[in-house]
Amino acid sequence: MQSNLPDKIQADKIHVGIIMDGNGRWAARRGLPRNAGHRAGVEAIRRVVEAAPEQDVGTLTLYAFSCDNWRRPKAEVSALMGLLRRYLADETARLADSGTRLSVIGRRDRLPDGLADAIAEAEAATAAGTALSLRVAIDYSARAAILLAASRATHPADLTRDGFARLVTGEPQPRDVDLLIRTSGEKRLSDFLLWESAYAELYFTETMWPDFAAAHLAEAIASFRGRERRFGGLPAHAAAA
Repeated sequence: MQSNLPDKIQADKIHVGIIMDGNGRWAARRGLPRNAGHRAGVEAIRRVVEAAPEQDVGTLTLYAFSCDNWRRPKAEVSALMGLLRRYLADETARLADSGTRLSVIGRRDRLPDGLADAIAEAEAATAAGTALSLRVAIDYSARAAILLAASRATHPADLTRDGFARLVTGEPQPRDVDLLIRTSGEKRLSDFLLWESAYAELYFTETMWPDFAAAHLAEAIASFRGRERRFGGLPAHAAAA
């Protein structure tokens, strides 16, 4: 489904991508089963989604489940899919009321029965949201998205940077990632938004995802605001010399 971001979401707001990592380790450190960490991670999603608009975030993309995550034990995968169902059931009305527009990126053909329909219903119910565009990556691979875009390129306009970006993202006006956050201390991109993150500022934190809160998001954004983004050019003072 294409996500036509409403014009009312200001263009000067930033796009933040988050690799939500550390649920299992968070649980293990507390002597809890991994699923307890995933449940706590859902609470962190709620906190960050609520905080994002107040921190000048216009688009928030969360990495929930990668194509490679199917390799995990079947019981854990089943639990994750169950949490997704519960999230859609519990949060759709809240998202709509807060002006948050939900869209899901990634494959849907491999999801358990009925889940793709539940996603579509949640997308439709929140389609009018203008406060925040919340994109959740499920059964997602950035490399697969790029390969699929290449297979669909049939016109010279598709091979321009903007044209190909539209094929990669499935969006008429794709927005590059400004700030990419990964929690839990790991420092890799894990096949997440590779095209869109070409010039993203990277921010890694030791905080496990279940502990991530509005204050942590504010700290990451403050770090982003303090950086000089040159996009291959020179610093302003050097260019003027």
